[in-house]
Amino acid sequence: MNLSKLLKPFIATTALTLALAGCGGEGASEGENEKDTASKKEEQVVNVYTARHYEADEQVYKDFTEETGIKVNVVKGEAEELIERLKREGESTEADLFITVDGGVLAHAKDNDILQPVESDVISENVPENMRDKENNWIGMATRARVIVYSKDRVSPDQLSTYEDLTSDKWKGKVLARSSTSLYNQSLLASFIELNGEKAAEEWSEGIVKNFARQPDGGDRDQAKAIAAGIGDVGIMNTYYVGLLANSSDPEEVKVAEGLGVFFPNQETNGTHVNISGIGLTKHSKNPENATKLIEYMTGKEAQEYLSANNYEFPVNPDAEKPEILKSWGDFKMQELDFDTLGKHNQKAIEIFNKTGWK
Repeated sequence: MNLSKLLKPFIATTALTLALAGCGGEGASEGENEKDTASKKEEQVVNVYTARHYEADEQVYKDFTEETGIKVNVVKGEAEELIERLKREGESTEADLFITVDGGVLAHAKDNDILQPVESDVISENVPENMRDKENNWIGMATRARVIVYSKDRVSPDQLSTYEDLTSDKWKGKVLARSSTSLYNQSLLASFIELNGEKAAEEWSEGIVKNFARQPDGGDRDQAKAIAAGIGDVGIMNTYYVGLLANSSDPEEVKVAEGLGVFFPNQETNGTHVNISGIGLTKHSKNPENATKLIEYMTGKEAQEYLSANNYEFPVNPDAEKPEILKSWGDFKMQELDFDTLGKHNQKAIEIFNKTGWK
């Protein structure tokens, strides 16, 4: 989407408003002043650079505009591409907010000095401290757990326990996972490096490779379909993909989801790996008040419930109710670590994957 095209109507309207104000002078009528005031309200905007490409997000933007009158202009792209664009644009950027998935990417954005702290009591009330950057350079908006999914026909949940157990001989030729190029897998391994050390993380990667049912192929949903096809018995997936399959318009995908069980590993040890999507206020935002209002809105109870019910992510706002499918999986213990560490250990995780032959 071309941001300059989106902003042309805004620029033109602004110029017209200024011209009319100059001509009106002291003799401007009360009606004209009222028109100017109404025009200014219509001109309110917030410009978003986002690496999240979900219809649920788009609907929340529309609802925000209907409620506040503030138009949301959206530019989509890959996270790294948008970070580089913000660095390149510097003070001239029109972007007010940067939105992306993964704590490591959010930390990378902060380290590249493209974000600034957000000050808002509303946000602090909406989002727990552990779901925000320590300096509030980014604010969490949704989480997803990386779990073990299994065939209900061939695996009993009492056979499952930890991520580490997937390396045991009983799972030889039965484990499915996507490529090591997946940021989700890189962050999972980065969490193991932080919690267990590099040696243990490498041993885990070696063990999973040894137990692959096939070489990594496709995305998370493809691992679920491979389980349904009998290629493997267990897979490593993000929870929200299970929700998307279960609520798909495609009956075959719904059937795949019906045959899957969801297991939250490591409940007796470090907890299940959770990653986060977050929003950051750009360093050179031209509309910081509007941007802060959008963060407040997106982390509010109503928007959080909508995002969770339509994208099957876990809400960060503890007051937001989860949809039935998320409730059916039950509560779980999550890993306790700073999301920044996912970025800190990302390169080492890639090195380990390459060393152990996880393609």
